[in-house]
Amino acid sequence: SRKSETHHDKLIGGLLTADFDEPSCVSRYYQSSLYSKPSPYKPSEYLVSKLRSYEKLHKRCGPGTEAYKEATKNLGHDDDNYANKSVGECKYAVWVAVYGLGNRILTLASVFLYALLTERVVLVDQSKDINDLFCEPFPGTSWLLPNDFPLVKQFDGYGRGDSHCYGTMLNNHAISANSTPRHIYLDILHDSRDEDKMFFCPKDQTMIDKVPWLVFKTNVYFVPSLWFSPTFRPELMKLFPQKEAVFHHLARYLFHPTTQVWDMVTRYYKAHLARADERLGIQIRVFADDAGYFQHVMDQILSCTSVVNRLELSKKTIENKKY
Repeated sequence: SRKSETHHDKLIGGLLTADFDEPSCVSRYYQSSLYSKPSPYKPSEYLVSKLRSYEKLHKRCGPGTEAYKEATKNLGHDDDNYANKSVGECKYAVWVAVYGLGNRILTLASVFLYALLTERVVLVDQSKDINDLFCEPFPGTSWLLPNDFPLVKQFDGYGRGDSHCYGTMLNNHAISANSTPRHIYLDILHDSRDEDKMFFCPKDQTMIDKVPWLVFKTNVYFVPSLWFSPTFRPELMKLFPQKEAVFHHLARYLFHPTTQVWDMVTRYYKAHLARADERLGIQIRVFADDAGYFQHVMDQILSCTSVVNRLELSKKTIENKKY
């Protein structure tokens, strides 16, 4: 019984697959059970089933497969010459690494969920060392976009003025149900144009669904926008009956620190956090040309946390006096 319970806990209620070699990524099966409080959320059976189906799809269509080779053939050529040509059974969502690590984690979870909803294979740009930070999340395959991918050299130049940007294509009437390009670039940023936000509209999704390759540049967690879409809402409700747990489940499924990173995490935890009764996380953002250590910022943080601590102590004192 104890062995069964431990095994169940390692897989987080079936969220994780047991198909990985444990020593290859020690954080995958132990981070939740040993270093986190028990989760109040249980993944739905439908989500578990959907993830297992996705893993099979990724293994069938991922890098190195015949399906991938067929899909990348002629990609990068003038789309006018190759539009509407068959590229095989697989469709893809390419995530380009932009902005800081926090933004990357939030946006990668968003793009993966979109891929899950639309039966696409998510491939990640590895130019920002994503492979050094996180273990592969899908068994028997890779989520890393090969460095010889035909469009890699265009990633840095992608912007709203690019002819393949979806918002620009709408403005130029360069995309329609009868003219499907091989790939489009999606600009989903905090200051995106209204035309780019049309991506989330049902009518546009019907058209975009025919495009084999979608390239995402984003710095926002756009999962809430998917919930607002009538196209995706019914499926999302089945996947996540507790909708506040969407990122909770996606993060526990996707993001497992590599062994080198995990060693640093656990050493820090044991040295500074293991004996704490309560832990408070503070994000510090300093916008400066020469961002470094600022004593006045540290003084402000210590001052604020000291005030919070005094307020909590006062609150406890008042509650104790009541009884």
